[in-house]
Amino acid sequence: MSRKTITSTEAPAAIGTYSQAVQVGNTVYLSGQIPLDPGTLQLVGAAVEDQIRQVFDNLSAVAKAAGGSLADVVRLGVYLVDLQDFALVNEIMAQYFTAPYPARSAIGVAALPRNSLVEMDAILVVG
Repeated sequence: MSRKTITSTEAPAAIGTYSQAVQVGNTVYLSGQIPLDPGTLQLVGAAVEDQIRQVFDNLSAVAKAAGGSLADVVRLGVYLVDLQDFALVNEIMAQYFTAPYPARSAIGVAALPRNSLVEMDAILVVG
């Protein structure tokens, strides 16, 4: 089965040796997104709420480039520096997703790239 690299200019460019997403068949694997503004590659702010929204926007842009949307996400990984922010993730996630919701994990981490407070990755099925 062939692999296809997915790229979106509406999401931050990869800042390392990885792709924004890779598609194999109908499955698309989205790399972790942190709350970088796609134009400036700077963090969107200190408020975790703003950072969570930017991460969802970045994931959405990559999903769109793959021919899908957040509605096609079957698994979402959430990485938080402070697990007390998980309730806020749920609240904001409800604004981006509708039932049936994707499978999900939430993991507390000591630190994230660029000192962001949240990172998320996803798997979606398109077509």
